[in-house]
Amino acid sequence: MKSNVSDHLEMATSIYLDACAKCIAEVSDLRDLESIRSRVKEEGLSFLTITLPSFARDFEKSLRDGEISSLSFRSFRKYKAIPAFLRGMLSLIFNQETGRIYEQSDSSYARDCPVLVDSVRQICLAFEKLELDCNPKRVARSLANFVQLEHDFHQFSPSEEDKREFNHVSSVLWDNLMVNFDLSKVKPRHGPGGTAEHISGNQKYVWRNWHDRLEPYFPIVDSAYSISSVNSKELELVTIIPEHLEQPVRVVGVPKTMKGPRIIAIEPCCMQYAQQAIRRELYSLIESYELTKDHVNFRDQSVNQGLALMSSFDGQLATIDLSDASDRVPRELALEMFRSNPDLSGAIDACRSTRAEMPDGTIIAPLRKFASMGSALCFPVESMYFYTICVMALLRIQNLPVSHGNIFKVSRDVYVYGDDIIVPSIHAITVLEYLQKYNCKVNLNKTFYTGMFRESCGVDAYCGELVNPVYLRKLRPKNRRQASELISWVETANLLYKKGYWKTAQLMWHTCERVLGPLPYVSDNSSALGRVSFLGYRSAERWNRSLQRFELKAWSPRPIYRSDSIDGYSALQKSLSRLEGFDSSIEKPRRFDPLHLERSALHGGVALTLRWVPST
Repeated sequence: MKSNVSDHLEMATSIYLDACAKCIAEVSDLRDLESIRSRVKEEGLSFLTITLPSFARDFEKSLRDGEISSLSFRSFRKYKAIPAFLRGMLSLIFNQETGRIYEQSDSSYARDCPVLVDSVRQICLAFEKLELDCNPKRVARSLANFVQLEHDFHQFSPSEEDKREFNHVSSVLWDNLMVNFDLSKVKPRHGPGGTAEHISGNQKYVWRNWHDRLEPYFPIVDSAYSISSVNSKELELVTIIPEHLEQPVRVVGVPKTMKGPRIIAIEPCCMQYAQQAIRRELYSLIESYELTKDHVNFRDQSVNQGLALMSSFDGQLATIDLSDASDRVPRELALEMFRSNPDLSGAIDACRSTRAEMPDGTIIAPLRKFASMGSALCFPVESMYFYTICVMALLRIQNLPVSHGNIFKVSRDVYVYGDDIIVPSIHAITVLEYLQKYNCKVNLNKTFYTGMFRESCGVDAYCGELVNPVYLRKLRPKNRRQASELISWVETANLLYKKGYWKTAQLMWHTCERVLGPLPYVSDNSSALGRVSFLGYRSAERWNRSLQRFELKAWSPRPIYRSDSIDGYSALQKSLSRLEGFDSSIEKPRRFDPLHLERSALHGGVALTLRWVPST
């Protein structure tokens, strides 16, 4: 652990020096470096992974509010009205006497504020997403919150008037779309994630259990196996499970930040299989529907990203983020959005799990939320739910009756991608009140409707400029077997180089070269591990006459396979599903594996091979 602290203290120092070098004024201060060193020594990596990110949150809140609150930066000593830490940068953004943000006319450095903001955020957020084991107390707290959110549904009781308002807007907004949803045309398929039964790879196609609730909508014959398999041995092995014996979702924590894991609920194999069928069709319908096209997106974040960037300059739109978004959507109201199509509503409810198993074996039942992260239908349904609420709020603000035309009118100002929501800044307060009225919890630390900072769908922007930090995600690689760490460090070094953090990029490249040997200069789209450079990339080492291309020899990632053989109708079903092509919303294009019926790639498994690869 001491080695990790030492490694990352060196990285933090390098990032600080690079960040200061990017600023137009002299902002470096040896006292900042001493603060980092002393607090890392005292607090360990938690200073880099928890305390500094909290500093960044207070900094963003101050940008939003236009001043530094006396309650902000409480873990740091103050110098007058601003923190003493990073005082050189902060004093060019905020008046150190009053704590108020400078107006453009007040400071000659105002035009350079985006660089200053970016530098502060890079220093503070570089280690926020470092993949380390979370403190067991923080894990327990996150799991307890999952349970508490379910219990809170007992207190959530919208009034009859609120229900009628939701149902009325939902009816006009969704009925014409959902009535045309043809359940007979959807094609179930497996998703890329894990399953509650720990079944993975090709074994997902060897069915052992099928839930009885699915049969009216997704009969196992024709959905999981072809019609011709009726008398097959594969079908004889399947057990039809009644509702009270269904496998519950498996609740687990996955790495997010050191403050706490992300809690997800992994679905049973057959439920996930059916959910994927509806999800794919919902994506296509909603993204092409008159009332939602380009305003509710599932596969393209660029709309929200572009609007966040633009709004950081003109302030016209607010970016809203929700906490525990998926765990707060009530089943009753979610299903109301599909009432025009009883078959679809029934199918969605049938492939929705009703019980959850916690890591300690505790069963939570019945689940009142629609679905947690892990369900393939969580993302589209929560997006529909939040969109409906935002439309309701804007109709009420403008005192407009509910009609197709009025919904079209106000929805032009609403953009939803999951729990990333964009609405007009002048209406943000009312929208937030409506969201909270319908059981949503607004994440005020990541919601911006004043000031010049905006954040949505992975874009952080200030005054019309990107201020996204580069995150370090893996610990320092120590040997060649740590392929994931080596790949991550090379990719991160390249991102830092392109951002102008050259000292830090060199440090990371040299660390990897001590393990792999000299890294070649490569193009941005090369599959090889190598350095990028504004001066160009390395010329080819040879001409491959067979493949008619220039090549160079370099370390390159390859998947790790395991023996995973299937045959009979299971193999037939997988082969037929591959003929339909891959789903670009959840999968990346990949080479066809001629041995796919005999083996499967180990999820998350990767190795490095020294081989000839295309030079471009």
